[in-house]
Amino acid sequence: MINILIVDDHRIVREGLKKIIQLETEMCVAGQAKDASEAIRIISTSDINLVILDIALPGMSGLEVIKDLKALKPSARIIMLSMYPEERFAIKALKAGASGYLTKETAPEELINAIRIVHSGRNYITSFIAEKIVTELQCPAEKAPHERLSSREFEVMCMIGSGKTIKEIAELLFISNRTVSTYRARILEKMGFKNNAMIMHYVLDNWLVE
Repeated sequence: MINILIVDDHRIVREGLKKIIQLETEMCVAGQAKDASEAIRIISTSDINLVILDIALPGMSGLEVIKDLKALKPSARIIMLSMYPEERFAIKALKAGASGYLTKETAPEELINAIRIVHSGRNYITSFIAEKIVTELQCPAEKAPHERLSSREFEVMCMIGSGKTIKEIAELLFISNRTVSTYRARILEKMGFKNNAMIMHYVLDNWLVE
């Protein structure tokens, strides 16, 4: 039996995924979590062997919590399911320890196929990710400046780049305005920027937001 933990801060998303998954006889949604702390508590006390994990979680991001989940249960396999397109976070997720990456535009049958593949011990990657990995191996590119940022800093930078205010970002990530300001200060320092306008130009020029 594939015992699955769904981690997403939106209940409607969790319930939708549960309905899709529980149509399969060999799959069971054994737990649901709305944030990283709940996910850690559940995986440490339950027989979970696969996690479907959102990136944009309140507090600690999905990318940051992968290491904690794997430390608690090394055998657990993780599929990142995100609203962000593959070009932004897929490679980061795989490097962090995920076994697959899907966007929330994914068809239900592809999700089920990915769960089976990942549970079997293999990684699930789309043709886009495979091509990107091959390209990086053949022609290693110099790291982009934003690669210096942590996952959460990168997420905040993209939000600033899309025109969101500190208050809006704080509300979306369930963190304080002060914490967002701290992330912004780190972004400015690491990127060598002086203001939000420079962040916005960089984000738009590098197609980091849609």
